[in-house]
Amino acid sequence: VDQAWQWRSGVDIWINNAGVDVLTGENADRSFDEKLAVLWQVDVLATMRLSRLVGDRMKQRDRNKRDAVILNLGWDQAEHGMAGDSGELFAAVKGAVMAFSKSLAQSLAPRVRVNCLAPGWIKTSWGDEASEYWQERARRESLLDRWGTPEDVARVARFLASPAASFISGQIVPVNGGFRWAAQD
Repeated sequence: VDQAWQWRSGVDIWINNAGVDVLTGENADRSFDEKLAVLWQVDVLATMRLSRLVGDRMKQRDRNKRDAVILNLGWDQAEHGMAGDSGELFAAVKGAVMAFSKSLAQSLAPRVRVNCLAPGWIKTSWGDEASEYWQERARRESLLDRWGTPEDVARVARFLASPAASFISGQIVPVNGGFRWAAQD
């Protein structure tokens, strides 16, 4: 944070895209409790600490300036939940980030806008290697019948960080192609 502040004499836009993969690789074999501890540390605590630190600095800058933005990353299914270990883990940590974002928006208003993106099925490297079950489920749960792309999320983030979104704060913004609550197998 100090380096970013010194580099640009302040920060106008801060995006917390904290996350850790506990589903594949060496983390996949960890216990539920170990995965939860890692996710909580990276997704929740890091997001909260950095948001508060950056937000306080943004708020203390020029009192007439009101275009600072913090964007956090949640998960569209945190609100409804998802069965299984991964659903329970990610609903807990991303749900915490989403609730925190709403509260932080109130704490930092009116000089800093805080919103939280809630991506759905986004075709990352995990999605590329997902089984046919997950490929079909992602398509079935999107009204647009496809996976989202990182570019879909980036476009919404760019909008929320722009002056065009100057009257949007404290919101959870889904990026999921219109989530369809489909019967789970």
